[in-house]
Amino acid sequence: MPLQAIVIIIHAVIGWGLCGATVGIGRKRFSMRATLIVHAIAAPFIFAAIASVYFPWFGYTGPLATAAIFTGVVVFLDLLVVALMIERSFDMFRSVLGTWLPFALIFGATWLTGLAWGI
Repeated sequence: MPLQAIVIIIHAVIGWGLCGATVGIGRKRFSMRATLIVHAIAAPFIFAAIASVYFPWFGYTGPLATAAIFTGVVVFLDLLVVALMIERSFDMFRSVLGTWLPFALIFGATWLTGLAWGI
């Protein structure tokens, strides 16, 4: 795998991990609905921050491709790790607030951050 692919995947995995930490901590302290709201708010900020590191330092891909890759990695890891290994259910994908809204916001935040950096 080329170094560029590894770099972009590592950035996406870090964002996924931070989002996962948001949900993990939230589940212990708040209701599930409150946790999902916090996650939906935090996810675009997390990925905008990560994209703000990725674009000026690496910028191997443009905004649209980066948004697609970041979001694709998150969807893949949610499917493989969260749904199959942790929850042992695909029920999480029935929730707009819990999955689909954060996916869309991650995509949008990454894309807009790339555009803002002029990449």
